[in-house]
Parts: sequence; structure tokens; C-alpha cells
Amino acid sequence: MSSVIVKKILDRSGEKDLVRLLSEELSGTELNSLLLEVFHQRVSKQSPAQLLKQYQLNRFVKPADLPMLELKQIEIDLLKIFHKCLFETIELSPVAALGTCSIVAPANQKKVLSALRGTEVLADATNAIALHISDLKKQKLWSPKTAVEKLRLGTIQRHVRTQSVSVKGFTPHFKIGCLVTSGMDTGNYGFEKEALAEHVVAMKTIFSEFYKVDQLSFRLVCRGGYPDSIKLAIEVKKFIQQHHPDTAINVIETSEKEIGYYKGIQYKVDIKWRDKMFEIGDGGFVDWTQKLLQNKKERLLITGFGFELMYRITRGLL
Repeated sequence: MSSVIVKKILDRSGEKDLVRLLSEELSGTELNSLLLEVFHQRVSKQSPAQLLKQYQLNRFVKPADLPMLELKQIEIDLLKIFHKCLFETIELSPVAALGTCSIVAPANQKKVLSALRGTEVLADATNAIALHISDLKKQKLWSPKTAVEKLRLGTIQRHVRTQSVSVKGFTPHFKIGCLVTSGMDTGNYGFEKEALAEHVVAMKTIFSEFYKVDQLSFRLVCRGGYPDSIKLAIEVKKFIQQHHPDTAINVIETSEKEIGYYKGIQYKVDIKWRDKMFEIGDGGFVDWTQKLLQNKKERLLITGFGFELMYRITRGLL
């Protein structure tokens, strides 16, 4: 659809090379100045009545449809659990650097709400945290004292995503709980085993102890990016069950190993609530810090779970 619209604009303007000119020939500052002037002129010609009409038609700008005070209390409780599980809590900016999701991960920039001044509305907190971690390491504002030391960060963040989803309970903006662990390859899957075990413990604390779900289980889905993802998953499962024997965890082999996002293991968090099963969390190992810091020894594990989705589930809103 967008390519058809772009073609019509180019035909109407008579400038067949306009897109290339704007995207390649102009500097970031020049493009920003041009767009600022365009939006300034458009807004200056609009009336308050037109503004209200825009608000009514724009699905991204409406308030959340859930009770704020109750959600805030749950959010505080969960952030305390993050802290208890050794994850430092962090409040991110509502905007991220332009390309935060699409440059290091296979996200389509057209599904992100791009903005001016080199930014985009935050669409994935784990990508933003990976960028923050890389900056800390690059500037040596965080340096491990030992080879096995890890940096753990967590947040509960409102996300905006542009793709249209007609599923009950799914909205254009929503809050997700996120955990990120950064470290280095220490051999024998040391980082992978320890980091994923820590995330599993955090998920168990949240869903079994706080929410008191009827059932909690984990799936380790084998993905590409490691020499032997099956061996990796088996070793990780063995490590977790040795230290946390009451954990329900299964290794899933799949023919769809190359998904271009997770490396080695993608893991799923499944819960049972009032006789219904829900996939409430998703995570795995990614190569984002490897790309950002140009160091193959970098390791990064991310987890995201549906904070607002869990509220809807426990309140019978789905």
C-alpha cells in the first residue's frame, strides 16, 4: 500500500528521484530541518476542530483502557521483584534512537512510529536497553570486575507498535515487563546457563508467587546462530533443573531454526489460569550487543512478558 502511495506522490511531483534525495543526499540535520518546517506549516493551517477530528481518528493517541492506580500498584510490586532478583530497574525515555529496532534486529522500520530529531517512539524496551548497555560499555561507565560478572536491567515500559492487530485485548500501545542480562562468553555455555536460570527464577517469582497462577512452564525452542542449538538447550535445561528441580521445562526442536531474531534458544513462558492456557512471555539470546560493540564474545539475554495482558487475564477481560 505505501509503495503505491509513494509512486503516486512521485508521479504528481514529477521528481522521480525524490525518495533517494531525501534519504541519501540530505544530512540528518538537513532532513530534520525540512520536516520540521513541513509539519510547522501543516499545523499552522489547522483549526482546533480539525485537531479534535484527528484525535478521534488516530488509534495511537487514546488513553489506555485499564485502571491506572491499580496497574501502578502492580507495577511497583513487580519492579520490587525485579530488584529482589538482582535486576536493576531503569526508566527509559518514551523515544529511542531512530533504527533502534530495525538496525540490529529484523524488525521492519515501517512497523515503528518514526519521529523527528533522529528518534522513534519506543517499540521494544529490550532493544533500547541493549543500546544503553552498549553505550555504558563503550564509554567504560560499566566494566565487569570478573569475566563472569553480568549487568542485569529491568523495566516495565509502555510500547507503541503500528501494525494493526484485531485480537481482543491487544491495543496500539501497551505495557510490557522486560528483563535484560548482558555478559561475556566464558565457555561451556556458562553465561547462557546462568543467565537463563536467573530469568526463569524471576518468571517463577512473578507468576507463581505473585500472581499465583495455576500452572507455569517453559519451552526452550532451538534456533540457529549456535553450532549446536540442541546441545545448548539440553545443557541449559539440565543446569536449570539441577538448581531448580521443580521447574517444568521442555526442549522443542523445530525446522524453523533461522528466524533472524533469537540465537540458539528462544524460550516461551506458558501459564494456566482458570483452566485456560496462555503464552505470557517470550525471550531468548540475541546478538545485538555483538553487533553494536563489534565483539563476538558479547552475550545478551532478553525477556518480555505481557504486563497489561496479565491484568486482562486475571480480571477476566479476555
